[in-house]
Amino acid sequence: MKQVLLATLLLVAVSTNVLNAQDQAMGKIRVTVSEASSDKGNMIIGLYDSEKKWLEKVYMGMVSEIKDGKCEVLFEKIPYGDYAVSLFHDKNNNKKFDMFLGFMPKEDYGTSNGAKGNFGPPKWEDAKFKLSEEEKLITIKL
Repeated sequence: MKQVLLATLLLVAVSTNVLNAQDQAMGKIRVTVSEASSDKGNMIIGLYDSEKKWLEKVYMGMVSEIKDGKCEVLFEKIPYGDYAVSLFHDKNNNKKFDMFLGFMPKEDYGTSNGAKGNFGPPKWEDAKFKLSEEEKLITIKL
């Protein structure tokens, strides 16, 4: 009898977790990038999910080839909420955002909402957007 009760409770717990995951609204974020200065190297694209992690720890990241100065990536199964995108054109394929004197970018970069930094990196508040629909399109010009 105890085994039947335990098995039933376990089944209910597993079913509840599956239903909760299915109930959580999910969407996609499509990022299109244009006006890259060349097709050399790759575009490294980071999706961030909080101000605390902004430009420090990506929620999801992708690398894309560049063709005719453009590229596109699709982040899928993203819970609805606030996000921001930051990317850079890794022309030399060293997987690093190269800086001159440690503070001036040597490679082209961009962020969601066209956010720009003043004497430092762009702010989360300027770059963030809300994912609250099936698919959100983010367009970034370098």
